[in-house]
Amino acid sequence: MVEQSHLSFSQFVLLWDLLDMHWKYCPEQTKMDHCGLKEILYKIHNSANKLLHSALVLFTDLTAGILGHLLFRQHFHCLISVLVLFGPVLSLWVSKYSIFGNKNHYLYRVFLHSCWGWTCILCGSFVFLLSYCISNSLVHSVRHLSRLAVTGTLWTLFRRLLSFLVDASGSCFEPLQSSTDVCRNPGELLDSDTGPLLLLREEKGKAACLRAGLQWQGCEVSDEILILSLCCLILVEEIAVFGPCMALGKPPGAPLRILFMLCVLLMSLWIFLILCLLAHFPQFPSQLVGGALGYLGWKGLYKSWYVLKPGWCCLGRPRGLHSDITSKTAVNACKGNKK
Repeated sequence: MVEQSHLSFSQFVLLWDLLDMHWKYCPEQTKMDHCGLKEILYKIHNSANKLLHSALVLFTDLTAGILGHLLFRQHFHCLISVLVLFGPVLSLWVSKYSIFGNKNHYLYRVFLHSCWGWTCILCGSFVFLLSYCISNSLVHSVRHLSRLAVTGTLWTLFRRLLSFLVDASGSCFEPLQSSTDVCRNPGELLDSDTGPLLLLREEKGKAACLRAGLQWQGCEVSDEILILSLCCLILVEEIAVFGPCMALGKPPGAPLRILFMLCVLLMSLWIFLILCLLAHFPQFPSQLVGGALGYLGWKGLYKSWYVLKPGWCCLGRPRGLHSDITSKTAVNACKGNKK
């Protein structure tokens, strides 16, 4: 066995020396070999690019067809409403040891706390690029993009109003006894069902109360469910026009398709986070009110204000891109007839 291994190694060294001599004394053949290798790698690269592009086109066309369907657009808000209404029931089956039961999880820290920022970046890039590819006008692109600016202003007003209502309707309390003292002296409690006695403190607002290590009691509204549901509804409204615009205009390029798929993935992530919050951190009244406010914000903007005729006081709805394509086609046809 050792001789056979030694012989094989010797044959390998001899073969390597022959190849080295061949490359040294036949530079033209070596150059041809290198050119052939480059050609093979170039063909593999082109084939891989064509395969990835075909897969991207297939997935974007399929997803755009689903999102652009009339039934999906008209009933997507019903799906969000059902999730918010019946989502807390999932808490009966989820495990308390799940990784999503920890508020310090990566998804909560990176995406949930900056939900509106992620939506503005991806959805805004998609809306701007799509409108500019259709109209070739910076003014039209900014007009369509300003819908997100108005929604961001509405979200800021919502947060300030909710913070004011929570501070006005709640109170700050200080526990008279710690949990260890209560266990040692249970007779000091007025009622075993109410827990430790609380002392009312005069703190300015919920944030100051919690920073002081005290307890806040009062009505609250889940701003997390509010912004998540609002972002889902806005994403559907803004990206659902991609399919009809593709059918009327020229085929979009790869960057626009990639942005579209990123928006779809972001919307799926928001739906998943809604389910996680409802299942692992159920707060039924406040989460229901938050979802209702998100629905009212979307209804007031996209179903009441933006459906009006575009003008200085109305930004127009996302499906107004169809009219841009139609008008552009008509202008090109008139130019062709004049020529």
